[in-house]
Amino acid sequence: MDLLMGMFDEVSWLGVLETALRVTLSLLLGWGALFVVRKFLDRTERRLKNKYAAEGEPPSEAGKRVETLLRLVRQGARLAVWTTLLLVVLKEMGVEIGPILAGAGILGLAVGFGAQNLVRDILSGFFFILENQIRVGDVAVINGTGGAVEEINFRTIVLRDLEGVTHIFPHGTVTTLSNKTRDWSAYVFDVGVAYKEDSDRVCAVLREVFRELRQDPLCGPAIVDEPEIFGVDRFADSAVVIKGRIKTRPIRQWMVGREFLRRVKLAFDREGIEIPFPHRTIYAGTASKPLEVQLLEKPANGVRP
Repeated sequence: MDLLMGMFDEVSWLGVLETALRVTLSLLLGWGALFVVRKFLDRTERRLKNKYAAEGEPPSEAGKRVETLLRLVRQGARLAVWTTLLLVVLKEMGVEIGPILAGAGILGLAVGFGAQNLVRDILSGFFFILENQIRVGDVAVINGTGGAVEEINFRTIVLRDLEGVTHIFPHGTVTTLSNKTRDWSAYVFDVGVAYKEDSDRVCAVLREVFRELRQDPLCGPAIVDEPEIFGVDRFADSAVVIKGRIKTRPIRQWMVGREFLRRVKLAFDREGIEIPFPHRTIYAGTASKPLEVQLLEKPANGVRP
């Protein structure tokens, strides 16, 4: 008991209080720094959205671009602030941080040589964002796998496909990237009709369907240009295929395309235009004569039964 009391007597409570106050002040300053960074990024987000809107970019596109950029900035700011706070707190508690920093530098150098893939991933991701190749909310095909972009981190891109499967790609492994929703999208349609139908009449019906679709309160605002009906694209086994394209706002092509095809089916039924299905006609050759007739004809040819 005397030993314990002696240890308490040797403690400089004033120094402990000063250290606790300095640590608390450091934490408060760190919290204040994060608060200032958050407010600055919020203001920057509003300014960038207004800037992109003034340039004529759709609000959804501006939002995706700004969110992708600021997400990475927030992550970097948090990492820097908390790392600095940790070092300050350790120093206030009497831990010599010089060897820690020196060891961290040597360790970083060793990791840099041994983790070249990690450095490659980070640098590749930086250029993805800098060049505005892909953003959160886009629909993209990466290395042959398609899906919606859910996250873009320092090192990885996260896709989720239509079945809900999550696909994670390190930035450095991305060899092919196709963005289906950058600036504008398009729905390409192939409509097959019977060979007996007048292709010019079919194209006229398609244009009329599109004009009606343009008046739809839901699909109309998503369409950005007049339809492009290219005409007869190919002769299939059972149909003449007419190809066309509808330009839409980003990620709206599938909604507009489904409604367009529904209206095309109704219009073709109303106009009596046949949408053929695959079929095949089999010819068995000339029908054989009955056996009795063949037996009667054989003597005439000099052959007796």
